[in-house]
Amino acid sequence: MTRENNTQYALLGLLTIGCDTGYSMKQMIDGSLNHFWKISYGQIYPTLKLLLDNGYAEVQDLAQEGKPDKKEYKITDEGTEALKRWLAQPITELPLEKNELLLKLFFSRHQDLESTHHHLENYQEKLVSRYETYEAIKEMITTRLSAEEDAPFWLITLNYGLRTTQAAIDWCEETKEVLFHKEG
Repeated sequence: MTRENNTQYALLGLLTIGCDTGYSMKQMIDGSLNHFWKISYGQIYPTLKLLLDNGYAEVQDLAQEGKPDKKEYKITDEGTEALKRWLAQPITELPLEKNELLLKLFFSRHQDLESTHHHLENYQEKLVSRYETYEAIKEMITTRLSAEEDAPFWLITLNYGLRTTQAAIDWCEETKEVLFHKEG
């Protein structure tokens, strides 16, 4: 059984919040969705074509002076219904995370503790940077976008990122304590 292409639903959702060009979708993906749902730029246009083929979206070419025509996408009634059906479906499995640090830690008896410590420190620094990014996004939503109808949902999604990132930071501290501050 093939897995359903959930990226199409991500793009349908983006159409509902005013991202109506491939470029505007890419901007929103880079600034928001990629923190929890990876979509490459190369996936956007093939997926938009799929949405058009399925009747979930329609496109209009808009002339631009001195530039190629801009393609503006709109969600159709069928697309809205498909998005609603997908949203109503239960979550069937937890996502599996590929984590290079965990893979390296699993086999770390084959390297010196200094290298392991360096990996943990580096990973923790990246987590702190991610946490600060999430805090900045939260500030932007609460100050500039709070009137948006989707803002409460953006904030609860962001809160998940804040909490899991903080938990990972805490885990790094505990792991360093276990590995490098043993007594006896």
